[in-house]
Amino acid sequence: MSQLQSLTDTIWHVAVPHAFMGLHVGSRMTVVKLSSGGLLLHSPVPVDEDLAAELAALGEVKHIVCPNLFHHVFAAEVKQRYPDALLHGPAKLAGKRKDLTLDATLSETPHPDWGDDFELVFIEGSMLQETVFYHPASRTLIAADLIENFRQCDHGFTRWYLKLGGLWQKPGWHPILRLVYLNRRKARASITRILEWPFEKLSLAHGEVITENARNQARHGLEWLF
Repeated sequence: MSQLQSLTDTIWHVAVPHAFMGLHVGSRMTVVKLSSGGLLLHSPVPVDEDLAAELAALGEVKHIVCPNLFHHVFAAEVKQRYPDALLHGPAKLAGKRKDLTLDATLSETPHPDWGDDFELVFIEGSMLQETVFYHPASRTLIAADLIENFRQCDHGFTRWYLKLGGLWQKPGWHPILRLVYLNRRKARASITRILEWPFEKLSLAHGEVITENARNQARHGLEWLF
């Protein structure tokens, strides 16, 4: 059974179990076939032999992206599997993970290998230090911690946490996690730029991908910031 799920003709995703502070929130990696032919892995998750074979059938892994200061947990092992791939991450990640050597600092300026594929926005005013990717060719937004979208959850404590935060079966961002936005004025400016993109799909790290009306759903999930 294939681990990769197709989102568009050139974008796939794979979700894995992952716990954070006792919460079963899972994590998702998004895979993009670049116009140059190589693959970009956004928010890396463990790559076993079966998944490696699926990726190899799509192309050569050229880039591994840690989109913020938290989606780096599996970066080292994925880099070890693909030593020739370039590892990208926020500038501050180098200080947080001294065992990781970044090949490129993630910013709003796309790497030359994928400048024709993405538009980028760095979310100012947030402790997450996240850069959000927009793929114009497929009208797909790729993010890690912009919003969450849990439609189902088998873990009782996590389901309680989601319901308490008003996130059960609708996209949003938990009130506790809103504390990461230290400067909401700056964050609003960045989010406004993101919402100006005409995206129709959203691949996110926690919960289910959004395949229809993603822009409006993201807007509703971010209303608290405005």
